[in-house]
Amino acid sequence: MTLEAAAIRLLVRNWRGRYTVPAGGLYPHQWSWDSAFIAIGWRHLSARRAQQELESLFSAQWSDGRLPQIVFDPSRDDDYSPGAAFWRSAELPGSPPVPTAGLVQPPNHAWAALLVHRADPRESRRRGFLERAYPALVAWHTYLRDRRTDASGLAHVVHPWESGMDNSPFWDEPLSAVPEAGLDRVPRPDLEHAAATDRPSDTEYRKYLHLAAAYRDAGVADDGSEQFRVHDPAVNALWARSELALGEIAGELGERADHDERAQRIADALERLWHPGLGCYVARDARTGRLQEHRTVSGLVPLILSGVPRAPELLETLRGPSFRLGTSVLVPSADVQAPTFDTSRYWRGPSWFNTAWLMVEALERHGAEHEARSLARDVITHAEASGFAEYLHPFTAAARGTRAFSWTAALALDLHHRFPKA
Repeated sequence: MTLEAAAIRLLVRNWRGRYTVPAGGLYPHQWSWDSAFIAIGWRHLSARRAQQELESLFSAQWSDGRLPQIVFDPSRDDDYSPGAAFWRSAELPGSPPVPTAGLVQPPNHAWAALLVHRADPRESRRRGFLERAYPALVAWHTYLRDRRTDASGLAHVVHPWESGMDNSPFWDEPLSAVPEAGLDRVPRPDLEHAAATDRPSDTEYRKYLHLAAAYRDAGVADDGSEQFRVHDPAVNALWARSELALGEIAGELGERADHDERAQRIADALERLWHPGLGCYVARDARTGRLQEHRTVSGLVPLILSGVPRAPELLETLRGPSFRLGTSVLVPSADVQAPTFDTSRYWRGPSWFNTAWLMVEALERHGAEHEARSLARDVITHAEASGFAEYLHPFTAAARGTRAFSWTAALALDLHHRFPKA
């Protein structure tokens, strides 16, 4: 079976009528930034289905503009923790009619919507896709600006899950002050589908649950009382990239807007996260002002922006001994030389397909065509060989996490179409 046929089969199997689950067992609901990445793959197969993927998420938008981290399938609530029964979103102000989490995820949605539109502009215009998507996306970005941005000009996350990189070394210090949830037993249905050594620890989960419960119990108010507030470079770089996409969408619709200026302001603010000694961007604890001195793939993501002033240093770091572009499998999620590095445990070292896709975009944007093509080829090869694994051992390419993972298939499919001879 060809890669394209296998990827299509997986995406069709994980389709749930209006959206695609990340994986049928481990992740049985709709995840926010997953759906944006998945739509980027669907656009090559069915522009309408790619549009529906995003529209399903927009239909779960809160009245304050937030796009929720998870939209729950109530019939699968026992299969993932914390689920709809934990969040009780119907009791929270401004929640949508469908059950969702109160947290958010990285804002890659406008970028995805623009790519989906470009895949079939005629179908997009016929369905009024951008006319309906644009107000939802503007409301989402307004939420980030008004509710999550402080004087630094950067948006902060209030939970590690909001970064999409749950147990990154970036969170070690900010989490050290967070108490653990007082539970006799931590519910871990995730361990039925992935090895414990591939997943965050019980201690981390107790802290995650404490933060989620505290945010829920405060009415998801974003009132500054959160025990965890961190500026993440990838979240803000994706926000800037999506503001640029919103500018193009506005132009398509004949709207006058200042999205390009907003993107530039975010990009300028990212300089507050630059660490010259590490040669990359880092997270900053917004509560203490402390920079988190770790090299992670999140700190390389600003390379997706054309005008990033640190591009030469970032490319040197990507190619250097910490990430070993071209020698490691794809791009490790954390510095392979650091004492916190772990080849198996989620975002502490394993190589992920979505961040590799972002690095293909970054390399291409900064003129490194040969390296972009080579990395695209590796994404395609490893996706197929691993059974579309969630992530990989960064040296051996052994599959880690769950298998039959939707964004792995979707993004490999995207690169297969964009780099047909890779």
